[in-house]
Amino acid sequence: MTDAIQVALIQFPGSNCESETARALRQSGCTVTVIRWNQPASALAGYDAYIIGGGFSYEDRVRAGVIAAKEPLMEALAVEAANGRSILGICNGAQVLIEAGLVPGLHPGQVEMALATNLMRREGKVVRRGHHCHWINLRHESRPGRTPFTRGIDGHQILPMTISHGEGRFVCRDESVWRILEQNDQIVWRYCDDDGNLHEDFPINPNGSWGSVAGICNVEGNVLAMMPHPERAFYLRQIPSAWGTAWGEQRRAATGDRAALESPGPGRLLFRSLAGGIGA
Repeated sequence: MTDAIQVALIQFPGSNCESETARALRQSGCTVTVIRWNQPASALAGYDAYIIGGGFSYEDRVRAGVIAAKEPLMEALAVEAANGRSILGICNGAQVLIEAGLVPGLHPGQVEMALATNLMRREGKVVRRGHHCHWINLRHESRPGRTPFTRGIDGHQILPMTISHGEGRFVCRDESVWRILEQNDQIVWRYCDDDGNLHEDFPINPNGSWGSVAGICNVEGNVLAMMPHPERAFYLRQIPSAWGTAWGEQRRAATGDRAALESPGPGRLLFRSLAGGIGA
């Protein structure tokens, strides 16, 4: 029996996913402490892992994540990242990690890319802009074990999850950065269809992100920024009953069976990977 992973869940003004994320962590076998933005930076010391959840920190003023990225807590988090601690940013948390220069981390501390306003295209034409909330498919891109959150996920495994954001489009001024990320195996998630195929068109690519990228890690692999919400796909019952993949079939088969509906959903894989497989 191993000791439970100690996780600090960082909360900024406007965060709104800490309860679901804490529940997912605890049910996966982790011990969770919520650390608020106005606590001293020293409060982050001594944890095994850190998570910044979703929401709208500082109301997304200026641009999503940029104000939170300047908080003293983030300087302390950068030290923990350099020391190899596991760090996950979900949605707004991903935006904070990007703005803090922790991801992609080719030159730690430098802002090397952006999560821009959603720009949905179909056949080359813009059909929508702004906030979009829906279920999507994710294809796991990196090698198994590339990050602490994907140790239990096979290569090219397809997982349904939700997105809910207005600024989630991975972009970069320097196109060579994308080539480096590919070479470094830093692209962890891409949006795909039910069969795992990539499409640039909306709604398969739900925000216009370059290369359908949905999540990337730093060079070392211990820091992961992803736009989809694994905590909202923690239980099988959360998957839409009409979903087209094997997960949808499993969800339909569980209809009317309360115990089956409470069984693990795809998002639980990330939290159990962090916990080392502890928990149901």
